[in-house]
Amino acid sequence: MQNIQLNLSQHQYNIYIEDGLLNKVADIISQLFNTKKVVVITDKNVYSYYGKIVENNLSSNGFEVNFIILEPGEETKNINSLVYIYNKLLDFSVNRDSLLIALGGGVVGDITGFAAATFLRGIKYIQIPTSVIAQVDSSIGGKVAVNLERGKNLIGNFYHPYAVIIDPQVLLSLDDRFFYDGMAEVIKYGLIKDTELFNNLLKYKSKAEIMEHIEYIIYTCCNIKKEIVEKDEKDTGERMLLNFGHTLGHGIEAYYDYKTYTHGEAVAMGMYSISKIGEKLALTKEGCSEKIKEILIQYNLPYKLPVHINELLNIINKDKKVLDEGLNFILIKDIGEGYIKKVKLGHVAEFLGEDENLI
Repeated sequence: MQNIQLNLSQHQYNIYIEDGLLNKVADIISQLFNTKKVVVITDKNVYSYYGKIVENNLSSNGFEVNFIILEPGEETKNINSLVYIYNKLLDFSVNRDSLLIALGGGVVGDITGFAAATFLRGIKYIQIPTSVIAQVDSSIGGKVAVNLERGKNLIGNFYHPYAVIIDPQVLLSLDDRFFYDGMAEVIKYGLIKDTELFNNLLKYKSKAEIMEHIEYIIYTCCNIKKEIVEKDEKDTGERMLLNFGHTLGHGIEAYYDYKTYTHGEAVAMGMYSISKIGEKLALTKEGCSEKIKEILIQYNLPYKLPVHINELLNIINKDKKVLDEGLNFILIKDIGEGYIKKVKLGHVAEFLGEDENLI
């Protein structure tokens, strides 16, 4: 088992990575907690694959297990779903000694974490991520949130899990689109921090080949995020590098009401587009966008914006990362070298450019 310890000023927890860990959940929980009352929050798709495995493992080891099963998809991450979760927790007589488990992808992880942060002013929870994007990114670092109709993750908090349990083998049940969707976040890590990771990703020519190296991939991404979060827990400095491609990506998601493109697909387009812009403004080394385009095509991800960039400006201006003095854009100087560029709101259109052929 690989183990990464994330150390913060007031909290620490471990990220466990090993094939087959889904069958060892009870052992890990027993070592960390005294409670026997567990509520697993998941969605219908994940439950159909892994719900009974987790339930049997926990109940056969003396745990009282209840499930809250949500509809799958980004549309579920809303206030109504949150209220539904609160009421189910009351039905199950959950108290501050109880434990929540987020069993699923980024949506389940985010809404479970937010429920844990706010129910009874805070109860413990752990993450068992089942998608690539959740295993390498969203389950780690304590960002929890729900969406509003007018934007993504606008209601949120920083509330860390007490453990992250990663079983890479669950990724085999993902269809190709959602597998490669998560690989967009892996590519992001290579672009902002790790040239070797990026170059290794270029070598993998199939899903099977990626899975042969998946523990290395997950460990590398988790370790990068651990180091960034330890330096900047509340996302005011270096942690913003993790938003590379996300400002434009979130704009694309919102423009299409979260129904047309997955998160990873939107981020992929955002990474390519912001690199093209960076090259035009001599902020990114020439040729980087072509390398990004090459790897996105290789990983079955889109790169070209589906809407003119100016259409995204109103959405971008509502981004939670917009500050009074401007918006922090994340760029790369070269592959593996991310950095932050602050842009005044009045100059955003100029920064993005008006050339329709730019992207």
